[in-house]
Amino acid sequence: MAYLLTKTAHLVFVIAWMATVFYLPRILVNIAEAGDEPAVRARLVLMGRRLYGFGHTMFGIAVVLGAVLWLHFGFGGGWLHAKLALVAALLAYFIVTGRWLKGVDAGRKLPSPTALRWFNEAPVVLLFAIVYLVLAKPF
Repeated sequence: MAYLLTKTAHLVFVIAWMATVFYLPRILVNIAEAGDEPAVRARLVLMGRRLYGFGHTMFGIAVVLGAVLWLHFGFGGGWLHAKLALVAALLAYFIVTGRWLKGVDAGRKLPSPTALRWFNEAPVVLLFAIVYLVLAKPF
């Protein structure tokens, strides 16, 4: 029972974090398209900062619960190492989006809206690979 509750909580917090990973780049696209409308940009930056903070909290809780699953219930294997490497790549992606958001606050320019839209697609591929590794445990 403890295993199922821990795993369920881990998945809920991972899903909450992934929502921020998917939505934060969309906020950046909207900021890039807002142009010189300071009120719109300020609102979007505020939304982005709050979302980024929320995402960090969700990621932290998901990591703690994942560590409990790993240490207490004893998972292992090559698939886990590959999954953790992909999660690290997702975290790096998330941090890049956060730095871009902080850069907007400091007056720096963002990449083009088209480049940001393409950038927004990367986590889908990573998430697909992570889910496959967890379900199939191929090695």
